Amino acid sequence: MIPNFTALRTPEDSAAEIAYIEKRGYPVSYVEIGEEPDGKNTSPEDYGALYLQWATALHRVDPKLRLGGPIFEGVNEDIKVWPDAQGRTSWMGRFIDYLKRTRKNTGPGVCFVRALSLSAVRDQLTDLYREPELVKHILQVWREDGVPANVPLMITESNISWALTQPMADTFAALWLADNAGSFLASGGAAFYHSPIQPEPLRSGCHGFSTYGNFVANEKLEIQQHTSQYFASQMINLEWVKHGAGAHEMFPAEADVRDDAGHVLVTAYAVKRAGGEWSLMLINKGSVNAHAMKIEFADTSDKQPLYFTGPVTMVTFGQNSMSGIPMGRKSHADPDGPAARKTINAKSGEAVTLPRASVTVLRGKID
Repeated sequence: MIPNFTALRTPEDSAAEIAYIEKRGYPVSYVEIGEEPDGKNTSPEDYGALYLQWATALHRVDPKLRLGGPIFEGVNEDIKVWPDAQGRTSWMGRFIDYLKRTRKNTGPGVCFVRALSLSAVRDQLTDLYREPELVKHILQVWREDGVPANVPLMITESNISWALTQPMADTFAALWLADNAGSFLASGGAAFYHSPIQPEPLRSGCHGFSTYGNFVANEKLEIQQHTSQYFASQMINLEWVKHGAGAHEMFPAEADVRDDAGHVLVTAYAVKRAGGEWSLMLINKGSVNAHAMKIEFADTSDKQPLYFTGPVTMVTFGQNSMSGIPMGRKSHADPDGPAARKTINAKSGEAVTLPRASVTVLRGKID
């Protein structure tokens, strides 16, 4: 996916970039036409006009290019702008309407939007409890604004906050990333890109030293340690699902563990992997207690529940796997991973214990 910047370039610049990339033989899946019109205070009609100019120029280079936009800084609610002549204030609704009214023959491109559910992380647990709700809600909002059902919605960049915050360096970040990715895909999202991931030194941020990346590096960018989001990424891409292994089927899943205030403490995301193996990603957001979970699979053709049976792979990452030691620029984690792995012999109806503040993947056959 190649980003193009409407605010900082011309259509000819972007067309030249894509022509160069394709002549070098690099595959292009999508072209993202930016950039963050909500942060630039760009009206939907003005952005729509720029979008069509870019689409025309890019499709002159390659009519098969799949185009996307807009991309946003990060929103949890519908973006509101000053009313137009009809009194409409929805940014996305007016953008979609502008394209319907004025679009030219720009080829087979599609429009996708970037969904970032970020916050300032003032209240860590409250934000973490609400993550699935926030993600599901904003996707529904954009569909209601008029984004067609056949247009894919993608997260092309995501992290906890636009500001450098201390929670980005501790286990909280791993739990957030697993919940963010799981809830987005469970809510109908098409593709998820976590960013940024590059090595970088610790820097002073809100309430301590932190990093945006998956790797903690020194000033020479030599990797010293991995961050919690590095291990969470492994849990998502290698344990829960398997990149390149074929089509996975996702199924609705839920847990009934709540605290005294009614917050859902455990979220669950279920997939049937290409080889027929079932995989559950379970996130225990409780920072104090472990929770024993009895796992059942409901088959609509059979009233009897199904269970994991035989050998089940159990992989867990959480507070027991990584603990931060705050020491300014010398802050580090001890222990610093990796995820704990074991094989359990599943018995029908037997409970599985999820450690406190952890991401756990269970993978095996059901019967």
